Amino acid sequence: MNAALGTGGVVLGLVGALGAIVTLAAGIRGRRSELMGMARTYAFMVAGGAVLAVVAMERALITRDFSLEFVANNGSHATPALFNVATLWSALEGSILLWALILTGYTVAVALKFRDRLNDPLVAWAMLTMFVVCLFFFGLMLGPANPFRVLADPPLDGPGPNPLLQNHPLMAFHPPMLYLGYVGFTVPFAFAVAALVTGRLGEGWLIETRRWTMIAWAFLTVGIVLGAWWSHEVLGWGGYWAWDPVENASFLPWLTGTAYLHSVMVQERRGMLRVWNLSLLCATFALTILGTFLTRSGVIDSVHAFSESSIGPLLLGFFGLILLVTVGLVGWRGDRLRSPARIDSPVSREGAFLLNNIVFAAFAFVVLLGTVFPLISEALTQDRVSVGEPYFERMTTPIGLVLLFLMAVAPVLPWRKASAETLRTRLLWPGWVGTGLLAFAVAVGARGLAPLLAFFLAGFAGGAALRQLVLATRRQGWRGLVGRTNGGMVVHLGVLMIGVALAASGAYSVERDARMCVQATAGCPSTVTVRGHEITYLGPSTDMNAARRQVGAQLKLDGRVHEPAIQQFMNGTQQIGKPSVHNTARDSVLLTLTDTPGADDSASVKIIVQPLIVWLWIGGGVMAVGSLLAIFPGKRRVPTAAVSA
Repeated sequence: MNAALGTGGVVLGLVGALGAIVTLAAGIRGRRSELMGMARTYAFMVAGGAVLAVVAMERALITRDFSLEFVANNGSHATPALFNVATLWSALEGSILLWALILTGYTVAVALKFRDRLNDPLVAWAMLTMFVVCLFFFGLMLGPANPFRVLADPPLDGPGPNPLLQNHPLMAFHPPMLYLGYVGFTVPFAFAVAALVTGRLGEGWLIETRRWTMIAWAFLTVGIVLGAWWSHEVLGWGGYWAWDPVENASFLPWLTGTAYLHSVMVQERRGMLRVWNLSLLCATFALTILGTFLTRSGVIDSVHAFSESSIGPLLLGFFGLILLVTVGLVGWRGDRLRSPARIDSPVSREGAFLLNNIVFAAFAFVVLLGTVFPLISEALTQDRVSVGEPYFERMTTPIGLVLLFLMAVAPVLPWRKASAETLRTRLLWPGWVGTGLLAFAVAVGARGLAPLLAFFLAGFAGGAALRQLVLATRRQGWRGLVGRTNGGMVVHLGVLMIGVALAASGAYSVERDARMCVQATAGCPSTVTVRGHEITYLGPSTDMNAARRQVGAQLKLDGRVHEPAIQQFMNGTQQIGKPSVHNTARDSVLLTLTDTPGADDSASVKIIVQPLIVWLWIGGGVMAVGSLLAIFPGKRRVPTAAVSA
């Protein structure tokens, strides 16, 4: 029954998407408003198909219907309820199913938002583009990524999801947040294509896309931060970002999306950077498809990636088609994309935003090159090469420092041209804040050029953001925090918290391996002290449930008992470390076992102390709040050339 319902849902979605494409194409060609108006009906049809398929799969997982190959390969009677539901996105076919559900949800949202304008060719072309994307993903589920394949001889139980994906609640929330961000960029991409096809290349189409872009960007931001948090809490290596290819796959569209959110303000205000903005939107969506290829084709080995599959060539082909179509459309409309205005002075807000775009593009290129170069090299020479963390750190650190500087300067610059007196007035307070933070960092023992420069620039940029927010609240009260400009300043504060935490934790972390005993002996102490934290070994511990067996060690840290452990899941052979993390506003202490406690009452423990780690997660929360403030309208400004839309 589950297989029949799920397959029926996929077929319904595919037929609905195909019918919508044919109907909308006929309506646009014949200028028949009644046909274009059917987009909403088709949107509900494809969404209904996706919902039916997801409900069928979740029902199969919950009832342990091992007749479905997906459930047999990824489900288990021992899997806890939360992770049993999350099993949907723990493997390839289910992740494509979740992608389709979110995509159709956005399609319905756009159809409802523009229900009174469905006969507008701009909206009709945008809807048609979204249905093409829907058709592709439903086609995958009827072909190589079919989640409803039936086994002739189903097993009595399955292995369950990857043990790493079922030992922390963040795994239930991190992937859906990423998908909401990834898939959300389909909406602005669709309107960008529609603007190029219809020739309505003024600033009016930006009004239709900027909030959708902000929503997608906010979800992607939260997803990335939650992923870093999960990595820090679960993997036991003490880090949170390893420049893993799959991590980079989510970071690339974030970079280009961030660049767009900045430069779109220049187009709205001055009618400039049209080619940049269209290219950034198209690149952002293309990078989401490239990221899907990297994570679901099996071309890379990663804890985040899925096993090898046959959908890789299809995703790569779709990525190539997107590039071909968008580059062709931009080239076709090249003459009409010329800006009616020019930058009057490089020392202006539009000049700073243009430089900001260039720096973000360089950042994205560096990350993209380091991510795909090993794949290209292996394809051409059959030799596997590795581009590791040192490359990314060496290449991205100076770019990050330049971005911090631009975060300080750009918000205080006026449009068109800035005088020396204006700069002195507006940068004085931010400069003092930066100097004060630098002095404080040196006073507490910070050393090293790069981290000290990061602290100064973070304080400098933070002072600029706070100056903007203080002025806004003076004029309008707390209502002044609502709106894109001041919400963006709150986002900047969150970014700066993360920047300081990155600099501090990367430069000043301490790691120590210790063999500890309950009763201290020569060479085996019962208590060790690392950077002011006293850790005492109290003895071994064991715990067992239906899903796994756990052997750990009780460690008293600053008066609290922690239990890092090594887990053995019943349906697997791999042993999984379960670290214990103690967070304070000052630092984070991570305790992990390097081996199971011995019979002689000893334990081998790795202790990692990293300053300011918790500010990564606080900064992510501040960014989420700022994004929410930016989504809601503040004091409205009509774009300069909106009438040309």
